Amino acid sequence: MADHFGNGGADPSAVNATANEPDEVLMPKITSALELIYNPQSTNQARQDAQKYLEIVKEAVQAPSVGFTLAANPANPSVVRHFGLSMLEHSIKHKWALFTGDHASWIRRWVLELAEKVSRADPSFLRNKIGLLWVEVAKRSWASDWMDMDAQLLSLWQASQSGDNVHKELVLYILETLSDEVFNGDDAVVALREGVLSKSCVDIFTPASVLNECFPNRATTPNVRAGDEGWLLRVTELLRVCNSSDVQSNNDIRTCAVRALAVQTSLLPWAIPKAVIACQCVPTLCESLAAPHVAVQKAALEALHALYSRNHFTEEEFIALVIPMYDSKYVDLYHRLFEWSKVDVEDIDDDKYQFAKKFSEMLSCLGNYLDRRFHNLPAGVDVQRFVEFLLEVVQSESLVVSIPVLVTWTRLLGHRNIGPLVANTALIGPLLEVCSSRLIRYESLPEDTQDTSYLFLLEDTDTIPERHAFLGNYRRYSSQVIEAIVQLKLVDAFHHILTQAENVLHHLYDDGQEFKVANYNKNSMPVLRVDAHFTVVDAALKGYMKWRSSSSRDDPAEKQQQRAALEAEFEAWCNRLADMKFEDPCIRKRILQLLVTFSTTALDRYPSFMLKVLEHILLTWPSSKEPEHRTFNDAIKELQSESMVELQRLASKQPDHLFTVYDQLEAKVKELIASGTLDEKRQVAYQSVLFLIIHRTSQIDQTTRIQRLQGFLEPIKAQWQTPELERALSSFSNFAELVGLDKAQMYIARHRIDQVADWGSIELDAEGLALQADLEARQAFLPLRSTKTFLNASVERIDPHSESFQAAVILWQEAVPLILTRLLEFLGYGHAAHNHNCWTLLPEEMRPSVGRLLTDRFWQSGISEGSKDDFYARVMDRKWTMEGLASSIRSSVRFVRETAYAVLCSLSRFSVQFYSFKELPEPLSQALFANAIHLPPHQIIGLLNLVRFLVDNCPVEFRGQFLPPLIAMCFQQTSSKLVHEWGRIDQQQEIKTDGDGLTEEMKAESILRQFGYCAVIMMADFLDPTRANVLMQQDQKVTSSPTKYPTLRRFCLMNTNLVEPLMVFCNHVIRIHDGRCCSIVLRVLRTIISEFVVIDTAGLESLPPPALPAALASGVDEASGNRNRTDSTSTRAPDPFPIPAETSTAVREYLSSEVLKSCIMSLHEPYFVDQHKELGSLIASILCHYCPITPTPREVLLSLPNIKAVDVDFAIEQICRANMQSRQQRALVLDLLKDLKGVSVAEMGKLSKTGGLKRDSFRPSSKRSSNRSRMAQEFMTAPPPSTATGLGGSTTATGPNNDARRASPDLEGVAGLFNLAE
Repeated sequence: MADHFGNGGADPSAVNATANEPDEVLMPKITSALELIYNPQSTNQARQDAQKYLEIVKEAVQAPSVGFTLAANPANPSVVRHFGLSMLEHSIKHKWALFTGDHASWIRRWVLELAEKVSRADPSFLRNKIGLLWVEVAKRSWASDWMDMDAQLLSLWQASQSGDNVHKELVLYILETLSDEVFNGDDAVVALREGVLSKSCVDIFTPASVLNECFPNRATTPNVRAGDEGWLLRVTELLRVCNSSDVQSNNDIRTCAVRALAVQTSLLPWAIPKAVIACQCVPTLCESLAAPHVAVQKAALEALHALYSRNHFTEEEFIALVIPMYDSKYVDLYHRLFEWSKVDVEDIDDDKYQFAKKFSEMLSCLGNYLDRRFHNLPAGVDVQRFVEFLLEVVQSESLVVSIPVLVTWTRLLGHRNIGPLVANTALIGPLLEVCSSRLIRYESLPEDTQDTSYLFLLEDTDTIPERHAFLGNYRRYSSQVIEAIVQLKLVDAFHHILTQAENVLHHLYDDGQEFKVANYNKNSMPVLRVDAHFTVVDAALKGYMKWRSSSSRDDPAEKQQQRAALEAEFEAWCNRLADMKFEDPCIRKRILQLLVTFSTTALDRYPSFMLKVLEHILLTWPSSKEPEHRTFNDAIKELQSESMVELQRLASKQPDHLFTVYDQLEAKVKELIASGTLDEKRQVAYQSVLFLIIHRTSQIDQTTRIQRLQGFLEPIKAQWQTPELERALSSFSNFAELVGLDKAQMYIARHRIDQVADWGSIELDAEGLALQADLEARQAFLPLRSTKTFLNASVERIDPHSESFQAAVILWQEAVPLILTRLLEFLGYGHAAHNHNCWTLLPEEMRPSVGRLLTDRFWQSGISEGSKDDFYARVMDRKWTMEGLASSIRSSVRFVRETAYAVLCSLSRFSVQFYSFKELPEPLSQALFANAIHLPPHQIIGLLNLVRFLVDNCPVEFRGQFLPPLIAMCFQQTSSKLVHEWGRIDQQQEIKTDGDGLTEEMKAESILRQFGYCAVIMMADFLDPTRANVLMQQDQKVTSSPTKYPTLRRFCLMNTNLVEPLMVFCNHVIRIHDGRCCSIVLRVLRTIISEFVVIDTAGLESLPPPALPAALASGVDEASGNRNRTDSTSTRAPDPFPIPAETSTAVREYLSSEVLKSCIMSLHEPYFVDQHKELGSLIASILCHYCPITPTPREVLLSLPNIKAVDVDFAIEQICRANMQSRQQRALVLDLLKDLKGVSVAEMGKLSKTGGLKRDSFRPSSKRSSNRSRMAQEFMTAPPPSTATGLGGSTTATGPNNDARRASPDLEGVAGLFNLAE
């Protein structure tokens, strides 16, 4: 049997041979091949041969007729009939362009005949396949050659016999699929006929009366509709009939109802609202929502969600469509449905639970309308019961069900009218209670916790990072609700919150969980309870501070009296809190944080309380226990560090209050230092507190301030000036001696660690322990930590106009040149330490092990085995082993590198005093990047953050001298590193690994993706068209207008030395296997393509400008959602900062050749299947802008295999036409390159996609309306995507779609997911 089909692949000779076979021979062979494929006893080879034969048959010229014959015969097995339909589908999709008018007409007749003959006995997959064929033909010929499609659909609709709705179900499936394809799909055919298809859909779905009312002047041709009702009304009436029938028991009626609801779901996002009103869709959908079967309920809910996710209703439409949903009869329905949808977490009914999630989202949409359209509420409309119901939803034990409505509550409480109304109801107490109870850190609960919300969370999240991110969002919204409640009910809310928190502290161990050092747990329930209640207090404090600073209409005297009373209550509460004694370091740390927060916010005018907090910090210094209590001692260390941080926060926020007790504080610091119990780090921290007080206080004059501060800095400056330091930094070997790396090299060389697999198994001898201690001690002799600390104290969070900042400038200005010189030497050697060739004291064969030696150990959530605490325990267990020594070695190198970064950041705060050094840029770039290629990816992330900080803070006046070498070298080295590391990852993945090896691979790839993302986001930020210029402060010597300087984007693009490495970097990223980074780069490149349409010869200046996509021509860039700053060259105003013609030509040629080739290669590769749209859009943009100027893009396309010149020229001609939508341009590109496109794994093995579109379908139709209304245009235009840079601003109470550009991302939800061991 296998021999019968052994004619190999779909080569032309095989196809021709098949074409010559008569149908009566061909069809039995097809049937036999299918039987062989589905026979479980067939061999794999036989199946493969049969499959190849069937693919050949699809290519045969008679395939459509054979396919129809097979499909139309009800006696054939379903498998055979389905293959017949597949033959028809293949011909329609891939050979339509080759058909004559008669051939196309025959195929339409066959599809119509198949549709007419469907019966209930046919399997659903056959009926659906026929519906798909109908839609495929409609996409290509409806409203062009096929004008009576709607009449034929209506005929099918009316053909149902004796209650059998099989034809109605088929029509419903066709309508749903057609709507989805036209308005939501990305088919090239649809994109190119978008105008005529979308207009025709509006015509046939909308009642004629509504069309005439809404669009009285609309074009009436081509006439594609049949009847005046429109399909929206017909479907709604059918649904009404189903609702009145037995949907619970009658499967056919239920199936019909679900189909009808699926059509509604597809239509309602774009249907004309007046049509929705006229057809009474909402009451009908609500009837379906109350149906006695969950399938119908879920489908109705999807439709309602689709409707109320729309944002643009007129007042009349809002009153007709939204207001009824607040009616008490519907609120009663919501109650019943919500109660019905509650599930047992131990036995979840998936249908009900999915319904509850979607139901919450729909209710959130309705609630958000109250916030947006409150002023449109008619008089007498009562929404109280609906708002009360929202409280029930937010109280759901499932946080995923609760969170949509939680976001709605943030909006309602923040509304100036709704918030006060809600505050005067009984809702406010339970709402405060539920939000407070959910601020517990669920992610820290023990794994055996039986908390219902925690168990639901485990069910709803797949990974730990996902869980952390979700909980971070939930906590943020809960905190916003608490803030709002405090502002609305100030006294009552604070009384409740503070009383509850104090009560918890008094009864912390009443449940029998006594505190024990021996089995100490940083995430014990007492700790988590305290943390949750204190988080509530923190949120309440934020609300109080907003109330205090607000300019309300309240009587000022009354407000002042209320403030005084509240702050007195705060002080009394905090005093009681400070007097409480707890042994748990985590609880003590949390108390300390809260006391300092009160002191620096609400009680910032209470010096006596601040002094009590200071006394609390100094007199309750924690002490460690016996060494065996490691977990407890670690918590003590965290408390000690936090004490220093809070002390510095007090000093920076309350310098005047602390200055009154400065002498006593200074004496206490000297006493602590003299005691010998403080290491160098804490000594410097205490001294910096004294420095901060003098530096920030307003109680002394400037001369005295500078004189007193000099005493702190003179020892530091002296350290930088010593001949010993100069000698130590004269070579890498001397640097190694300075930090102890020379001894470390000799020690590990003697112990041949390159021959040891598990370093943690080798205990250190006495020499190794002494070496480890020496490495740590040597950090104290370097001037780095003290310089970093005092520089940070000099410039951080301070107004550049203040006397304190001017004092800092005077204090540091003489020392900065020398410090910078030495600092860059430190930095260069810190990076060079990662180059194994610098480890000259090691034998040459051992040097490759330096990479392993300096690779940090990480715990990564979702990848590393065990918990984070287990990981740290393993690290501590190995502290006195060879692994521990390796940790000390890399800690020394990391200390030099990261401290140098911090010093550079602080120095850059001096602005002109830093950026004006003409000799700095080149040495700085060399120090940062000469050896950056040797750094591990996660360490380069820190380096890139430093570069971004330096660029962001560089005044425009100094960009020309400071930025070019820095940015150029940064992207050169980053690009090389990315390519190298991805090449290494790709090589590793070719080798089969398991266990620990696989875990390390996953960690390495995860870190590499973070590195790539950091670099790509930095590039996108530099090229951001909305980025404003940063000028120096007006009181400094150099002042000017921002418009006198190019933006950073234009500065980069007009400078050849900068744009070249940037473009090479982008080109490399397009090819690396990181879809997220690739997508960002593609969007950024699309925004800059038009910047290089600069003609450099007189002969070319007469060329017409390339046509811009409609979105760009209107000033809106589709890739970024921002206003585009470049118009077509014919109307562009004179550019004050033109890109030089030579630069423009070079970049244009690079984009037209190398970048275009990379896009095509990625388009061909299966990995990038999700980036096809973006790749196609960039290619289209290159062709649109550059083909009228240079032949390079055309030549690149012609160099591709199986690409015909006539097809290339046709595509370019169409892409460059005026008013072409970007979607259409992209479709042209993807169609031209369809045989080169990669496919997903699921589509592997499918044959050529050749011959799919007729050229005539690209031509603009004369029948297309050119006067589409604004409303219809909105319905037919996809919402703009997010901004190109993709910077993750925090989501505010107004919802996730707010513009939060350039805001710092809220990382609470992902805290702790990426932890360094040492």
